[in-house]
Parts: sequence; structure tokens; C-alpha cells
Amino acid sequence: MTDPVFFAPSRRYTAGEVANLTGAALVDSDLAHISIDALAPASEGGDGALVFVDGKRNFALMQSLKAAAVLCPAEFATKAPAGIAVLVHPRPQQAFAMVGRLLFPMAATPGPMTSETGVSPQAYVDASAHVEAGAIIEAGAVIGPRASIGSGTVVAPHAVIGPSCQIGRDGYIGPGVSVQYALIGNRVIIHGGARIGQDGFGFVGGAKGPERVPQIGRVIIQDDVEIGSNTTVDRGAMSDTIIGQGTKIDNLVQIAHNVRIGRNCIIAGLSGISGSVVVGDGVTMGGGVGLADHLTIGSGAKLAARSGFMSNVPAGEIWGGYPAQPMAEAMREIAMLRKLARTRKQGEGGSS
Repeated sequence: MTDPVFFAPSRRYTAGEVANLTGAALVDSDLAHISIDALAPASEGGDGALVFVDGKRNFALMQSLKAAAVLCPAEFATKAPAGIAVLVHPRPQQAFAMVGRLLFPMAATPGPMTSETGVSPQAYVDASAHVEAGAIIEAGAVIGPRASIGSGTVVAPHAVIGPSCQIGRDGYIGPGVSVQYALIGNRVIIHGGARIGQDGFGFVGGAKGPERVPQIGRVIIQDDVEIGSNTTVDRGAMSDTIIGQGTKIDNLVQIAHNVRIGRNCIIAGLSGISGSVVVGDGVTMGGGVGLADHLTIGSGAKLAARSGFMSNVPAGEIWGGYPAQPMAEAMREIAMLRKLARTRKQGEGGSS
């Protein structure tokens, strides 16, 4: 049995076309005709492959490249082997990603799991729901009362869209996703298994133990957001949980009730954001970051992976550690602890 090819190129591009599309400078115009129909890491390359090389530590890769074309900064341009089309760009990886989206559009934006178009006869769509022409509702999906699905949006098998939820145009709701009490914008991608709008973790002490506090807020997800597999976004308690435009959230992230996340943030996997945290625009969180409740993270801040936050972070600062603090202070403390450990080890060795 032949191995399946899950992603086939949309068409071939020439090195000249790539230069025009990305704004790169083609060093040797005689190589403009070279054909590109694949992407590869620079360490592997291959026939017809476009690769990129960026950063001083990868400079050595240039001399051993085996590829059709390479995107690289100007200072690397003379080091490629003969016959490889060299495309000079100030941000090679960004240009490489752009070409990748053109070559493999289905890898950049998920599509239907089946070959169905329109509303599958095996889907359940309530009579009061509104599904615009051009939307795809696949087999096993459930669209609840008064829900609204925009044109171009795909609702994959066994996804459940709850009553009165609104989903914009050209989005994707992956297999097994549940959406409740949520308003979702255009071009939003929610990968399989995510849970949007379930109860926030709200309890108050009672005579017989914890008693539930009703969660009556919503989830607002703005345009161009992407949410990874098995991520959970709780609805608000009384106000809304909000995810700002352009924010990208990895797999297995927990976002609690009343959290407000700004625009164009990046949140890596296994991060946990406690209730009522406010995150500014352009914040980057490494994997496994934990945030205590009611914190404010300033715009442009960078939070190091596996760090635990119990204090507000000013805008633009880099913090890390456990408990988290400004990165420079954290590194000084680590250096002092290492020095102390070495000194103690030497002392114990000298006394024996």
C-alpha cells in the first residue's frame, strides 16, 4: 500500500515568482525559472524544495544545502552552492511561512473532514438556527436553537454549537468541539476537542461545603483568533471572558472566567490563566506558565516558560522563575545559588 500524501502542493512556483510574492531579492536572475513544489528544513532540503536559513548558529548550513532555493539574509547570500536560487530577505522565516501558506493552503486553514458541502443530512440543525449559504455543517454536528453560522465556516463532525451562539464567517470549528454561551468573530479557528463557554470554576463556602456561584457571563472571541486542541475557555461569572483579535492559543491551555486577553498575544501549551486576569496586547507566554487570579500583565510583556506569576507584570518587561520576577533578577539569583553550591561543595571536599 502506498503511503498517503496528506498535503499536496497547490501548484509549482518558480524562484522568480517567490521573489515577487515575498519581496525578496533574487541574487542570480538566470535562476528565476527554478521550480519549487516543496518545503523542507535546511538540514534536509531535497529536489524542488524551498528552505530558509536564518541566525548565526545556522550559518554553517549554507555550504551544504541541497535544495532548489533558499531564503536567507544578505550576509549569507554568497555561501550557497552553485545552482541554488538564493532569495535575500530581511526576515527569511516570515517569507518562508508566506510561501508555505500558498503552497499548502489546507495546512494553513483546516478544511472539511468529509467531502460534504452545505448541511449534511446526518447533522442536526435546529429549525430556528440560521446557517448562511456557503457554510458547511458536517455529519454528526449539532447546531442548537437560534444559533448562527456564517458563510464559509466549517463545523466539523460531532461539534456542538449551543443555543443562541454566533459564529462568524470563514471560520473552522473542529471535530468534537463544544461551544456554549459564546459570540465568535470571523476567521476564527478552533481545533478539535476544545471547550468554549462551559462553567467557570465559581464556588463559595457553605455550611455543607462549596456551593456553586451561577456563571451568567459569556465568551467573546474576536476576529482571527486561533485556539488549539483540548483548550478550555470558561464563560464569565457576571462579566465576559474576552479573547482579543489575532491572538493565538496553543493546545491544552486553561483560560478561566472573566479573563480578558488583548490582541495579537501568543499563549503556548499547558499554560493556565486564573480568573479575572487582564492580559494586554502583544503578550507572549511560554509553555506551562501559571497566572494567579486578578493579575494584570502589561502589553508586550514576555513570560518565560514554566514560570509562576503572583504579581503584576509591567508592560514590555521579561519575567521568569518561580515565583516569577524580572528575568535579570531571576538569573542573578540562579547564578548566586550555583556559586553558593559550588563553594559549599568545595568546602566539604577540603574538610574530608
